[in-house]
Amino acid sequence: MARWLPRSTDLTRFCQKLSRVKTLEDDMMETSFNRCLSTIDLTLLGIGGMVGSGLYVLTGTVAKEIAGPAVIVSFIIAGFASLLAALCYAEFGARVPKTGSAYMFTYVSVGEIWAFLIGWNVLLEYMIGGAAVARAWSGYLDSIFNHKIKNFTETHVGAWQVPFLAHYPDFLAAAILLVATAFISFGAKVSSWLNHVFSAISMGVILFILIMGFVLAEPKNWSTQEGGFAPYGLSGIMAGTATCFYAFVGFDVIAASSEEARNPQRAVPRAIAFSLGLATGAYILVSVVLTLMVPWHSLDPDSALADAFYRRGYAWAGFLVAAGSICAMNTVLLSNLFSLPRIVYAMAEDGLFFQIFSRVHPRTQVPVVGIVVFGLLMALLALIFDLEALVQFLSIGTLLAYTFVAASIIVLRFQQQKADVPTLAAGGRPNPEPHEGPSSGELKEYESFSDKLQLVDRDKSKEQREPGQLKAMFEPYLEFLSDFYPGEVVTVAVVTLMVSAICLCSILVFGNTHLHLPTWSYSLLLILFSLGFLLSLLLIWAHEQQRSTQTFQIPLVPLSPALSIVLNIYLMLKLSYMTWLRFAVWLLLGLLVYFGYGIWHSKENLRELQPQRVSARYVVFPTGSLEERVQPVQPSSQPTAGLPDTDTDDCKR
Repeated sequence: MARWLPRSTDLTRFCQKLSRVKTLEDDMMETSFNRCLSTIDLTLLGIGGMVGSGLYVLTGTVAKEIAGPAVIVSFIIAGFASLLAALCYAEFGARVPKTGSAYMFTYVSVGEIWAFLIGWNVLLEYMIGGAAVARAWSGYLDSIFNHKIKNFTETHVGAWQVPFLAHYPDFLAAAILLVATAFISFGAKVSSWLNHVFSAISMGVILFILIMGFVLAEPKNWSTQEGGFAPYGLSGIMAGTATCFYAFVGFDVIAASSEEARNPQRAVPRAIAFSLGLATGAYILVSVVLTLMVPWHSLDPDSALADAFYRRGYAWAGFLVAAGSICAMNTVLLSNLFSLPRIVYAMAEDGLFFQIFSRVHPRTQVPVVGIVVFGLLMALLALIFDLEALVQFLSIGTLLAYTFVAASIIVLRFQQQKADVPTLAAGGRPNPEPHEGPSSGELKEYESFSDKLQLVDRDKSKEQREPGQLKAMFEPYLEFLSDFYPGEVVTVAVVTLMVSAICLCSILVFGNTHLHLPTWSYSLLLILFSLGFLLSLLLIWAHEQQRSTQTFQIPLVPLSPALSIVLNIYLMLKLSYMTWLRFAVWLLLGLLVYFGYGIWHSKENLRELQPQRVSARYVVFPTGSLEERVQPVQPSSQPTAGLPDTDTDDCKR
């Protein structure tokens, strides 16, 4: 029996495969996509992804059923949580201008298995999100025509009474998705132009809603006679925050489009900041006017804004709002169909997903296979499934992605920069290395004479520490940590921080309600897990970070990402147990795909299997003749069979 058990070396090698990170190309601006998007294009894509069905449907639903007029506070908290996540996305999008969004960011910093699971969940998020918006679009259009489309379908096609399926097939929702898929296939420029048109109309309608809404506002609708401002209390506000988070999931379309941006180092951070700020302002102000126009308990969850104007006697305004909502939902559809195939492309390009999805059309320069296949799948979901029960599922995938991106920022910031990956300047090109000769006492290290890698300064090495190393001021107190590799302690501290955050949030959410803990144990556990979180945070801060680069960097690291992690985990735990059950089933399917296909076809796996060529490394001293200056700094090894040792030959010449 013992011989069938896996050896420790096999287990170690297997774990290394799961945690390997993506190797980036030397020129990260090189791409098979068309870099044609400006800052304005990306900003409008982000606004289009966020300001859609959430504004016209979600606002009324949360106000009536979850938070009351305090939905305003829910949007403020959700907007703050999204801001912390957005700053992390902005830094990654500027430093790694590649398509793939959260999947790519996790792959280059945390590891392969986590990157695949994040990408796998984002795929489902976009599919369900697009299908849900298409059904909302269909419902709004049907309401304009007094539900004649629904009645016609139920009469001539039939109605269903099957759990998880819609009451009737929504052919209109499927049709709009197929039309949007066709337009997306024409290329990024066409998609951007369509998004500009619909976004302009949507913003005009929102401006009209705000002006007209404040004119019709009645403060008595927030009075105690109508239930007060926060009828469901703090619990309702936080539950509303978890649901309102769905409204902001669209900003990651900007990160997913960074490989098609002309100047991603500048455009991505600015577009994320502008779009998130405008969307948050729109949600807060629309929530104010909606709950002031009519009592919150009388809102129609399906079409709250249009119905509010109808009830105040302005039928023409209600019709205008309904038309504006359709335009806004079109932008969300375009955003989902734009992002999803690009994430699939990134996974397929890395070998973790089926290779056919990595094909890019030579003329339109878009992943046309992914667009068509997932457009059809999205249309099928919208046609037959009851998506209301699955909408809450969207938040959990997004929150998980945000959590891992925040953790990845901490890990990456305390890693040593790889010498073979050049840092991109603001203009999008690698910074050229200086050509000045070495000063006295300096040592320069080369792979060959023509390939400079690193400048070693013996005098400064003790003063200027590398990222991931313990700060000099803490060395007398934490001397036992100096023996670890740079960044190793930080990685362990990040894991400890996340575990502490999960335990802390679990006690906050379930301690009194489900666990029924006595007060003393509740308080003790809160203190213990809070201390664990803070100590992990302080341990990370005690290490050196990467020095400032010319691209955007999130301020207050590791505090800002740590706050994002806590907020995201707290909001995830506020979701229903059925959401977690569906999430677990989808994760299990993803693991089957990864271990059945991805782990074997991964480009990183194929790179490991290829014979590695051994080259010599040298230190060039500043003085002496050519023969005296060349000195090997690591043991020479035999060159791979069949490959000449060109580096040594070049050196001798």
